[in-house]
Order: sequence, then C-alpha cells, then structure tokens
Amino acid sequence: MRPFEVVSPFTPAGDQGAAITALADGIRAGDKFQTLKGVTGSGKTFTMAKIIEVVQKPTLIISHNKTLSAQLYREFKSFFPHNAVEYYVSYYDYYQPEAYVAARDLYIEKDASINSEIERLRLSATRSLMERKDVIIVATVSCIYGLATPEIYKKMTATFSRGESIDVDALIRRFIELQYERNDAVLERGRFRRRGDTLEIFPAYLEDAYRVDLDWDTVARIRRFNPLSGEILEELDRALLYPAKQFVMPQSLIDDALPRIEVELAVRLEELRHKGKMLEAERLKTRIEYDIEMLKEMGYCPGIENYSAALAGRHSGERPDTLIDYFPNDHLTFIDESHVSLPQIGAMFAGDRSRKQSLVDYGFRLPSALDNRPLHFDEFKKLLSGTIYVSATPGETEIKESVRVVEQLIRPTGLLDPEIEVRPSEGQMEDIYSEVCARIKMEERSLILTLTKKMAEDLTDYLSSLGLKVRYIHSEVETIERVEILMGLRQGVFDVLIGINLLREGIDLPEVSFIAILDADKIGFLRSVTSLVQIIGRAARNAAGKVIMYADRMSDAMKIAIDETNRRRAIQMEFNKEHGITPATIKKTIAAILERHSDEAEKATGTSIEVLKKSYNVMIPAQRKKLISALNTEMLEHAKRLEFEQAALLRDEITKIKEIGDGKIVQ
Repeated sequence: MRPFEVVSPFTPAGDQGAAITALADGIRAGDKFQTLKGVTGSGKTFTMAKIIEVVQKPTLIISHNKTLSAQLYREFKSFFPHNAVEYYVSYYDYYQPEAYVAARDLYIEKDASINSEIERLRLSATRSLMERKDVIIVATVSCIYGLATPEIYKKMTATFSRGESIDVDALIRRFIELQYERNDAVLERGRFRRRGDTLEIFPAYLEDAYRVDLDWDTVARIRRFNPLSGEILEELDRALLYPAKQFVMPQSLIDDALPRIEVELAVRLEELRHKGKMLEAERLKTRIEYDIEMLKEMGYCPGIENYSAALAGRHSGERPDTLIDYFPNDHLTFIDESHVSLPQIGAMFAGDRSRKQSLVDYGFRLPSALDNRPLHFDEFKKLLSGTIYVSATPGETEIKESVRVVEQLIRPTGLLDPEIEVRPSEGQMEDIYSEVCARIKMEERSLILTLTKKMAEDLTDYLSSLGLKVRYIHSEVETIERVEILMGLRQGVFDVLIGINLLREGIDLPEVSFIAILDADKIGFLRSVTSLVQIIGRAARNAAGKVIMYADRMSDAMKIAIDETNRRRAIQMEFNKEHGITPATIKKTIAAILERHSDEAEKATGTSIEVLKKSYNVMIPAQRKKLISALNTEMLEHAKRLEFEQAALLRDEITKIKEIGDGKIVQ
C-alpha cells in the first residue's frame, strides 16, 4: 500500500494539531464514534486530511449533497495527489422511480437519465477498492444503496496477458457477460469491437481504452491508447477488465436463481388469486415471466436489481451489500455535516419501502423486490468501524454516541464569529435597506434569509424597485444556475442574495459581511438552534461580519445560538490577543466554489473561446456550425470534470453565437 501523504503548504495551526492528535488516538484505540465540532473557517477539511495521514486507513467520506461532495472531492484530490481519491454519488441527472398511485390507478414507469461521467467515477471507485488500500472515497448517501456483492464483483473480471493463448470467442462472450456491448463501428465507453486480428475495448471506468493485437490465438501485444485521437499511451504486459455495470451476475448464478424466482412467483400468484385479485395476479404473471425469459436468454433484464435477493442468494429481509462492504472492516469514516447527513440516511429506508410496498400489493413486483433497498439506520451503523462526525452543530445523536467530542474553535486566520444584534420586526425593511446600502459602499455583499419561497421572490421585487441589485435562490432554481448565482454574488454582479435555507452548510462566501434573518423568533426547523448557528457562520469569513435577527421576542433557539456564538467569539479573541493576530477577511478565488484550479481554468476558458472565435467566421453558416460544435465539445469536457462555472460560461457563448445566426444579434 502506498502511504497516505498530505501535500499542502499548510501545517496544523490554532487547535487543529490538538484535534488531529486526539481524534487519531481515538481511532487507533478502537473508539467507534467521535465528533469533530469545528466552527466555520477553522479548517475542518484539512484536519480530516491530516487524520487520514496519521491513521493510514482506507477512508469513506459521506456528505449530504452532490455540490458539497464535489467540493470535498476537489479538496481531497488536492491534498492527496499520490493516492486514489474517488467520487461516488448518484449517477442520475434525472430519476423518476417506478411507482404506483392506487388512488388514481396510475402506474409510473421508471425513467432516468444517467450521467455517463459520474457513472465512470462510481465504477472507478469500486475498482480502486478492489486493487488498492490507499483509497479515499467522497460519497453522498447513495453509498447505502445495494450493489453486487464484493466477492462476485471481484470474480467478474476478464484478464489477458501478452504471450497468452486464448479462445477469442470465449473472451468476447466474457466481455458480453461483463455487460460490455459490441459495436464494430464506434468505440465508446462500455463497448468493444473486433477488427481482424485486433480487439479494442473501452473500460467503463477509464478514460483510455485497450488494444489487444492477436497472432492467431495468441496475445501478441497489449496497448493502452486514447480512443479519441488513437495515440498510444502505454505498452502493457497484462490487462484486467472489470464490469461495465455495478450490478452484475455470472450466468451460473442467474441460472441458479431462476427456479427460486419461479417458486416465489407461483406462491405469490396463489396468494393474489385466493384474495380475489385476478387482475393483479395476471399482471404479475406477465411481467415476471417476461423478465425470466430475458434473464435466461440475455443474462439481464430491465429492473434486474429487483431480483437482487434471489440472484445473491439472500434470505427475506437480509440487508443488501453496499459500497461500504467493498471497504476492509477496519476502515475510517467521516460523516460531514452530520447534523444533516445522519437524518437523511435514517429517512431513506422508510421512503423506499413505502413506494415499493404499493408495487408489490398491486402486482407489479414480487415481495422480494422489497429487499432491493437502502440500508436502514441500524444496519448502516453496524457496518461502520472508526467513525468521526464532523459538524459545527452536531446533533444529540452524535454527542450521545461519541466517546469524545473535540472542539476546533480557533480559526488560523484570526477571524471572529460575527457580531449579532436583535432588532424588532417593525420597520425591518427600511432598516435592511440602510444596512445593505452601507455594505454596498464598502463593496461587500449581503444575505437575507426568509421563511418561504414566495417571500423571497416578493422581497426581491421590492428591493429591486428601490434600485438595489438583488437576486433570490431556492429549491426550484436549477443546480448549475445556483452556482452561477453564487458566483454572481461574489463577483459583484449583484449585491444582495435572498434565500431560505440553501445558504447554510459548506458554501464559502467571504465577500458577505451582512446577514439579515427575518422572523428569527419563529419556531421550527428553519429557525432552530442548528439552523441559526449555521446561518451565522456564513458571515464568519469576513472581518466585518455582522448578523441582525429581526424578531418580536427572544426565542430559546435565538438565545442558545447567540450565547454559543459569543462563547466562540471570546475564545478566538483571546487567541488573537495572545498571538498578536489581526483578523483579515479571507481572500478566495471567485470561481473556486467547486473548482480546483479555478484561476487557471477561468483564464484558459476565456482564452480558448477567443482563439476558437478567431478561427471561424460566425457569419458563414458552415463555419458558425463548426464553431458551435467545437465550443459544445469543450463545454462537455468542463462538465465532465465537474467544472460547472466554465461549462456555464461556454454555454452562454454558444447561445450568443446561435442568436447571431438567427439574426437576433448583429456583430
């Protein structure tokens, strides 16, 4: 195993060193649960990286959404350039699960759009766990959903070595069994082709392909090459091919499972007919018999995961294998923003069960389909070994379970938690307008937190009518557009951003120095202690940070949040005084919300646009079409690398060029 090694110009500062030592000692002592209670801006990610370096264990990092996972993935890729850092999130751009609404007699067929690049990253993650131990996987809660068992996945491989005698037809059949498709015209990821004495296969988890030259039935040469340019990258003595899908089964196991499925079908049909549910029985018989024929002939069928229990030989109610099972028993787990991630994990099982129970009851699925599910909370916790909850506001569950709670309150930058004021709600609009105008003069930004989407939109209209540059953000705004909005705020395209609760965890906005919290005294999740502390933390990146709560009374949540903020503020002030630190606002690259080399990437993107535009005459339709195609290719490359800002920039440029062609814009 290559040792985990953090590559960074930074060394532990403030109370990072003590946190690293205490938590690493706990992991080595066998403590199952610990908590890192770190304030915003205290360098929790760096602390996590140093703990991995100290304990030297394969690591799973769970975050509660794709955007924060992408941010963590970029940061850990930077910290560990010599180790395998992988990204494992849901690969659906769009997902409509199979469902049945009994009240309307409405069957909704499964519909999904798979992001091929994220699918590649997921397959790369499982492959890394098969081959090496210096692995860090940043995942969302999708890691608790079922996969093929690790033992089966490890056996489902194809190998070929130089000088080896092979049966070419058998090897091709093996490719197909691994869910690779044959296409002799176009070589794309997850496909293979044969051209005379040459086999070419594009592994689903790589960005390069393999070319195998044959001398009759002997492997004469193996090369890794770029499937786009054809450039030879490396000569190989041996190649190992993993499956193109994460749920795969050898035909022998499928054949063994089919009698079990048939027996279950017969029993279930008898139950339905006994209850007088003839329609449901006939529906189930037709669907399952069709799937059985597909499995016999093709080794696969749509919705094969619904037969995972029978295929894997599991008993009813037995948990599925998940990504966590691919880790060795003695691994390290971080649950980032645990106050959000843990409740999300806990809720997954019940929601999935409710939907599938309806499908079973009305004859769309066999009862064993219920065993194709996410882990329930107790199963998830049993799979964990050394686990560290990471949050500025850990919940009661984390605190109660943890052997130790380590506070990381000191910010190496010296920045203080913001000052907090409570002001009456009467006259709040005039007061907010005055505060925002003061921030605009200092070229700083403001956030306003409302309780509803309607209020966010109405307040945006109101402040816009007063001449302020203002935008809103909420759950109906698309993900990439949210990133663009946050960039626009940082760049000064507008000065005020109005939202609900989407601005709390993990987003760094150092230009924000003022936060207004409306209806701060209301009782509920959006104004709980946890939410208020997280909201306050968004102003902790700016030396002039200030939070004003507009309320007609002092709620318990407000009091606790204010007291905790003042406690942290006092500790930081004492540290600054002792070490002679003058707080300074964090200076962070504007495009760095999701990116790793954002300055260079932004510069390169702008340059490439100009170079491409100068190479074509946009007034000539054929050349305009070629330019749009070239820009579109570059946009997709940025999207693959999760560089959403650069992809959006290119998308806007493509729109402008199309408008020139439509006559809407005159050059």
